[in-house]
Amino acid sequence: MPSALFAFNGYATSLTILSYILIAFFFILLTLVVLALHSEHYPSFDKILPSHCRDVNSKRYTSAHEWIELSDDQKTATIGISTYAAKALGDVVFVELPTTGQEVAAGDAIGAVESVKSASDIYAPISGTIVEGNAVLEDRPGTINKGPEGDGWIARMEVTNPEQASTLMDEAAYKAFTEE
Repeated sequence: MPSALFAFNGYATSLTILSYILIAFFFILLTLVVLALHSEHYPSFDKILPSHCRDVNSKRYTSAHEWIELSDDQKTATIGISTYAAKALGDVVFVELPTTGQEVAAGDAIGAVESVKSASDIYAPISGTIVEGNAVLEDRPGTINKGPEGDGWIARMEVTNPEQASTLMDEAAYKAFTEE
């Protein structure tokens, strides 16, 4: 008998129908979002937003294969060489770390990496003051080979102009650059 009462209760039936409509709407909306994110026909936000609106806290790359990652407050940054560069160098045997307190402009040489194959200068991706070198690399330079974009970072700096980072390549652009 209670089920018969429910069937004739117009209010409860309306709520049930409304619930089904909302659930259907949610799944349709979710499907559209997923399709838009995976479609080649929709540009990514990095391509349609002006450079000053992009997320500059994500890793950025130079054409000389250094990376930089700004802190959330954009006052400091970590610098290293890319995975691509580490693979090209081979086994790293020595790292010349930058001098703490050294003021650098974007493009200045701040150190060097030597491997069994070759040696390469490290350049500052943006302007700032070096506040720390990765002391681990003095004893274990091969850390760069194991994690060039992680534990193998080269230096940390106080950033003079965080806007410079937005002129560097994001991960997708750098990947395309290395595949050319």
